[in-house]
Amino acid sequence: MIVSNEPSFDAPIPGMSLTHELGARPWQTPAQFSTVDETIEYYMGRMTSEEFIQQLIDVLEMGVPVTTVANTIQLSGVMEGKHSVDTGMLVVPLLMEMMMMLAESAGIEYDSGLEDPDKNKTRKTLLAKYAVQYQRELDKVDLDDMVDDKTESEEEEKEPKGLMARRN
Repeated sequence: MIVSNEPSFDAPIPGMSLTHELGARPWQTPAQFSTVDETIEYYMGRMTSEEFIQQLIDVLEMGVPVTTVANTIQLSGVMEGKHSVDTGMLVVPLLMEMMMMLAESAGIEYDSGLEDPDKNKTRKTLLAKYAVQYQRELDKVDLDDMVDDKTESEEEEKEPKGLMARRN
């Protein structure tokens, strides 16, 4: 693949998304499922297919958190006009429970995405970690070079230069 620094003229024009007719996009029309119960039935029907289960297991084995998968599924449902955003947010916990049940029945370990990775760390250990990182950054900087540069620039400032400078 050749990478070029030339500008691409295939990009959308600013404001182009505002030129379509109102209702021409799936998310601009009324949702296909208006209640949480209807939305759950739709997703449960899809999630019980053998193809979905196999793909879900593959994704969870790669280490993708269940929260990420559930949010992605509900967002695509919104984009397709299946349900509204608020209905999707209400359905996410149920989607997660179903996916965790499928993963447990398949016997795989999964990351639920609900645990805080910094929960077991105390404030002191976090501060110590960042202190070590900042100390490494400070060690990279040579302070003597910075002092020498400053004195040279101060000397240069004493001598006026330029077309409008006063002559001594």
